[in-house]
Amino acid sequence: MQPDPFTASVADRVTDLNERYLNHAAQAVLKRALTDDTVGRIAMVSSFGAESVVLLHMLSVINPATPILFIDTQMLFEETLTYQQEVAAHLGLTDVRTIRATREAVAAHDPDGLLHKSSTDACCDLRKTVPLENALSNFDAWITGRKRFQGKTRATLDFFENEGDTRIKINPLAHWTPDDVQDYIINNRLPRHPLVAKGYPSIGCAPCTSRVAPGEDPRSGRWRDQDKEECGIHFINGKVVRGPILKEEPMNIIVTDQGFGQDDWTLAYTTPDELADNSDAPALAIDLASDADPAVLAGKLDGIDMIRIDFPSFADGRGFTLARRLRLMGFNGRLRAKGHVIADQYAMARRSGFEEVEITPELAERQPWDQWKARATWQDHDYQNRLRGAV
Repeated sequence: MQPDPFTASVADRVTDLNERYLNHAAQAVLKRALTDDTVGRIAMVSSFGAESVVLLHMLSVINPATPILFIDTQMLFEETLTYQQEVAAHLGLTDVRTIRATREAVAAHDPDGLLHKSSTDACCDLRKTVPLENALSNFDAWITGRKRFQGKTRATLDFFENEGDTRIKINPLAHWTPDDVQDYIINNRLPRHPLVAKGYPSIGCAPCTSRVAPGEDPRSGRWRDQDKEECGIHFINGKVVRGPILKEEPMNIIVTDQGFGQDDWTLAYTTPDELADNSDAPALAIDLASDADPAVLAGKLDGIDMIRIDFPSFADGRGFTLARRLRLMGFNGRLRAKGHVIADQYAMARRSGFEEVEITPELAERQPWDQWKARATWQDHDYQNRLRGAV
């Protein structure tokens, strides 16, 4: 049952939204967020920076009349101001609102335009945080383009975040990789920010943005040589807002017949919905719920290297059935069970077609390799193999 949007707290609504949209693709999250009653009045906040065109394009396809808040700090690159106008016209965005600090505030706190030299935090607060907070006072939620790969302060982003029990923050691209972003721009022939080709993969205000050398972190050009990673619009009471989890999650453990190991899969996962929306793009790995219909992947299995099936409960046997059906359909790639799979289920998982199991470090601590090892000889106890004389 969904929370009543008029009585439920922001925290309860965020929890519900993350549970309902856990396995959705970026476009599906964005589309449903724009119409979900529990989200409320919504706007997108865009810097019209190096990667902004991805979300702006998605929005233009779904609802180009959605309010878009563009913060003009009056210290932006001229290229950004020109790009903002060109992209808005190209995509047919009809409600772009330019947000600025008031003249009175600038005159009182930064009359010479040099505040950034003595305090970048104070400058960001004056020219970005306060104007945006004022603009968002009329909205219940806002959409951002933040992604987990953009730095340790964003490493645990969820699709939906609780912003100080006041508003919901939505991050449709939270799980995207740099390659996902570039592929989307190329496949949709979207205009690029002109400064990207000049060595600016992340673009903010001109005084605080520098070129990035090959091999450097893309955001290293922002506030270079300062202990600063965020401008402040994603802070609450001086602290970075990263959703309900405020610490980086340890990597999960991969279990195979040979033992425990680290995950060697470094590429992105997608979903069947995203496959359907990007049918021309090669799929590398697919996440499936245990109750998914494998028919959604019919004719596409040859382009998939890995399928990961979620086990929300150790008693949920639907994942095993799904694995068998995928193998019968001809899927020959890696098949991984992820979630609440325990050592006692390992033999069943292998017989069902899974090659490996992904478990949390906590579960690995409770059930060390010795408990799994006894089931790693699953073929010795497999009735079907004995019947065929294979063992």
